[in-house]
Amino acid sequence: MPRSRVTQAAVPPEKLKAPFPKIDLPVRPPFPPMEAKLVDEIPPVGKDTDGDWQYEPKWDGFRCLAFRKGDQVLLQSKAGQPLGRYFPELVAALAALPQKQFVLDGEIVIERGGLLSFDELLMRIHPAESRIKRLSKETPATLLCFDLLVDERGRTLVEQPLGDRRAALDKFFERARQPSIRISPASRRRGDADRWMKEGTASGLDGVVAKRLDLPYESGERAMRKIKRVRTADCVVGGFRYTSKGGDIGSLLLGLYGGDGRLHHVGFTSSFTREERKALKKIILPLRGGEGFTGRAPGGPSRWSTERSGEWERLEPKLVCEVRFDHFSGERFRHGTKFLRWRPDKAPKQCGFDQVMRKPDLGFFLKTA
Repeated sequence: MPRSRVTQAAVPPEKLKAPFPKIDLPVRPPFPPMEAKLVDEIPPVGKDTDGDWQYEPKWDGFRCLAFRKGDQVLLQSKAGQPLGRYFPELVAALAALPQKQFVLDGEIVIERGGLLSFDELLMRIHPAESRIKRLSKETPATLLCFDLLVDERGRTLVEQPLGDRRAALDKFFERARQPSIRISPASRRRGDADRWMKEGTASGLDGVVAKRLDLPYESGERAMRKIKRVRTADCVVGGFRYTSKGGDIGSLLLGLYGGDGRLHHVGFTSSFTREERKALKKIILPLRGGEGFTGRAPGGPSRWSTERSGEWERLEPKLVCEVRFDHFSGERFRHGTKFLRWRPDKAPKQCGFDQVMRKPDLGFFLKTA
C-alpha cells in the first residue's frame, strides 16, 4: 500500500518537545541555529568577488545540532526539539568518533537509490521505538556537517569568523572516520555554486546556501542566504477538484507516466485567478469520466476540506500543461506548482518521470575536500 503523505509524521511540533539533560559544554541545547534568508540570486552578483562568500549545497533534510561530551550525545532539531531517539544510528556514530567533545551543525539526510528522500526522514518521527530501530537499519541516516561551534578541546568557536570555523571543521574531519558522519562540501568559487544549482537537480538538492566568510556564527539570525532552484515539467492533467464555493475549477491534479506505463499522481496546481477558474470549466468538464490516474491516485478529502472541495473527478488523460516547481521528492512535487501554459505539442505519453529524476549521482556531492 502506498504511503500517505498526510499521515506520515502528522505530529504537531510541540508534541516533540522535551527537556534536554544537562551537558557540560560552552554551547548547550536548546541552542538556536543560524538561519538563512531566501534570495533570488547567488551572491555576489558582480565579477571578481570570489573569496568573500562560502557556498554550500542546500540539503533536503532535518537541520541538526550534535552535542557530545564524553559518552553523552545529544541531537537537537532546528526548532529546539530532541532528535536522538529518532536517529539512534547517528547517536552511536557520533559516540564512536575519536573526538570526545564537540558541537557540530549540520543536516540529517537519508539517501535512497541515489536520491535524497525526505519521506524516509518523516517516517522516523514515530512513537514506536521498535519501528525506529528497524528503520535505522533499513534506511540509515547521514549527518552532513557544515559548521563547528565547539572544538575537541572544549573551546567555543561561535565568535570566530566562518573562514576560521571552516578550517577547524576541515581539521576535525581529518580524524573523524565514520561513514554516516560526513563533512558537507564547500567552495569559495561562484562557479561551483552555479554548477551545484544545475547538477544538483538530479539528486534532490534544494539549492545553494551562501555564507559570509568574515561573519561569526549568529545564533537565531538569518545571516545566511539560500537560493532555491526553479524548474519546470510537462504533466498530464488526470483529474481536478472544485472550489469550495461557486462550483469553479479549484485545482488541476497532475500526473506523470512511470516505467510501468501507468499514470501516477504527482501533485497539483491551483495558481489561477477567479476568471481563469471559470474559463477552465469549458476546457476541463468535457473530459470528465475518463480513466484518470491508472497508477497512484490522489487521496480522499482532508478534515479541512468541504465535502465538495475534498472530492476529485477523473479526466481523460489528454491535456498536457507545463508547471513550475521548486522540489520533487518521493515521486511527487513537495509543494504546489504554478501553471505556466498548455502544451498542445506534447503527447501525454511523453510526460514521464525522466523530466524530474535524471541520472542520480548523489555520491558526487558527498565527496569530502
